[in-house]
Amino acid sequence: MNAKATEFLKDLLRQPTPSGYEQPGQAVVAAYMRQYADKVHTDVHGNVHGLLNPGGAYRVMLAGHCDEIGLMIMHIDDKGLLYFSCVGGVNTALLQGERIRIHTARGDIPGVIGAKPIHLMDDKERAGKTWKAHELWIDIGAKTRKSAEKHVALGDVATIDSHWTELLDGRVACRGFDDRIGAFIVTDVLRLLKNKPLKVAVHAVSTVQEEIGLRGAQTAAFSVEPKAGIAVDVGFATDQPDVDPKRIGEAVLGGGPITHRGPNFNPHLVNRLDSVARKAKIKTQMQPIARGSGTDANAMQLSRTGVAAGLLSVPTRYIHSPVEVICLDDVRDTARLIAAYLTQLDGSERFEPGDHR
Repeated sequence: MNAKATEFLKDLLRQPTPSGYEQPGQAVVAAYMRQYADKVHTDVHGNVHGLLNPGGAYRVMLAGHCDEIGLMIMHIDDKGLLYFSCVGGVNTALLQGERIRIHTARGDIPGVIGAKPIHLMDDKERAGKTWKAHELWIDIGAKTRKSAEKHVALGDVATIDSHWTELLDGRVACRGFDDRIGAFIVTDVLRLLKNKPLKVAVHAVSTVQEEIGLRGAQTAAFSVEPKAGIAVDVGFATDQPDVDPKRIGEAVLGGGPITHRGPNFNPHLVNRLDSVARKAKIKTQMQPIARGSGTDANAMQLSRTGVAAGLLSVPTRYIHSPVEVICLDDVRDTARLIAAYLTQLDGSERFEPGDHR
């Protein structure tokens, strides 16, 4: 991957971006966009838009959501322990014993999620009881509620203290690749397209609040009113032992971006992506989705009178865990594929069902 782009990705992943609290990450995105886009703006929900060839009448929207799952402080007890709810689809079975950071108005506060000593567990607990969020607590070392309240307020959000870890063979582990890797890709496409001739307007949008209902993409798509849209998200890698390819289709790290077929995706757009990938000699993988995808592609498809939507996914292991793993080659090739697709559009494309192209 490009060295400057890699540093941007690392910086983005250092930021806390729970749904509704994406501003630290979006500031990093906006700063990078300004180097390459013709226009950059942030809307009322916090979506960051980077535009190339903004005067073009034929608009194509790219969407990658910047938000990640997290925790929100709900209660502080007399002992100074903090209780929380989950922001998005948090796997509570992974939380006990984790180091976390609470993001407050005064800065980050470190804490840990407590765990009962195994010596004191009954048989059910030893067998692997799944704890609900309200049964867990965060310990910041405060002696009393008054002490804790000097540092933490109700409604503050927290993230697992897990960061960029380089593994073998170009793989990286980190919290929140879902989907800051998508926000990174749609933003880096602007770098790849800078000074390239474009016949369409490109709206690259780092969206917000996807993890709680595709909210940012819904309002952004309504504003942009694109003819076509491509969402970028993480996709299920099946080269981990406990994921069944018979259920979701097969995809492996290093096998290239995942393309998708199904009712959420316009077949003309998908076919063109496949054709562009072949010509550019970019490896791709196919995972059909027989329903709405649960990604920003779903929100774009249903915006206004309808948008021709596609989805590209980066194969990812251990999604919604603190150690999501990706291959950087897949990230690079996803951005390359989108850039190649956009450069060959002439603005006359139609996507209605039928034989036309």
